[in-house]
Amino acid sequence: MENNSVETIPIINLAIAFIPVLVTMLILFKWSLNSSNALYAVARMLIQLLLIGYFLSYIFESDSGWIIVVILIVMVFSSSWIALGVITSKRLILYKHAFWSILLGGSIPLFLVTQGVLNLDPWYKPQLMIPLAGMIFANSMNSVSLAVERLNAEIERGVSYDEARNIAFQASLIPVINSLFAVGLVSLPGMMTGQILSGVSPLIAVRYQIMVMCMIFGSSGISTAYFLILVKPIFSLK
Repeated sequence: MENNSVETIPIINLAIAFIPVLVTMLILFKWSLNSSNALYAVARMLIQLLLIGYFLSYIFESDSGWIIVVILIVMVFSSSWIALGVITSKRLILYKHAFWSILLGGSIPLFLVTQGVLNLDPWYKPQLMIPLAGMIFANSMNSVSLAVERLNAEIERGVSYDEARNIAFQASLIPVINSLFAVGLVSLPGMMTGQILSGVSPLIAVRYQIMVMCMIFGSSGISTAYFLILVKPIFSLK
């Protein structure tokens, strides 16, 4: 019989997971490396996850589509700004293009998956809408970030815009394409692993993972392509 509930991890058991963290910290300290930065990163991770845990508990208990819409918009605003962190000199100029690219490229797969594949009821069901949107916008953000960095580098060395665009687009999809090659052979992705640990049949988990991989590949490709089209007038002036 399948168990569809996830076993709660006691705090004392969770502490065991920090043993490898402490070992790594000791190595950093012993080798006179930046252990303070790593310690700050771990502490920040703990605080962020605890806060988001409480926040999501509140959101999941709410029954308002407007709250979900606001959260999705905040996701797009944030991911658009973060994506341009690799090219700070043009960040403000390119921001609106990154925003519309991630919004369009992410919204299409998100709509198709939530309303067509899963048929969410209600349409904004937060337990699924927010995690799926997070995966989509995060991958769109990463692809746009890789694309703009590579596009700027190619333009700086005198490559024509069309050639630079093609190089940037291919480079932006390398991580996603590699994940398509590796899934099932090298790695079991997060959603699939989580479902299997929850007691869901691997055959069902595979269907969900196929859906996730398709939406990530599609959102990354559409967002990046649209971004490269929008920024052509800016980079063609070089």
